[in-house]
Amino acid sequence: MFEIRVICEPDDADRVNAALAAAFATGPARQYPTRDGRRTRLYVTADHRAPETTQTIESE
Repeated sequence: MFEIRVICEPDDADRVNAALAAAFATGPARQYPTRDGRRTRLYVTADHRAPETTQTIESE
């Protein structure tokens, strides 16, 4: 498990969070303003996704 921090424009926060959720298994994002108040800091706890298992059906 690891922590990801992203600094982005406030309007991009949802899109960035969605992209991270698509790439990793993530928990809820914590969102705070940057020190200058112009951008947003996103903190996301993430982990690598488990490999997907595929089942094959053998035909007779």
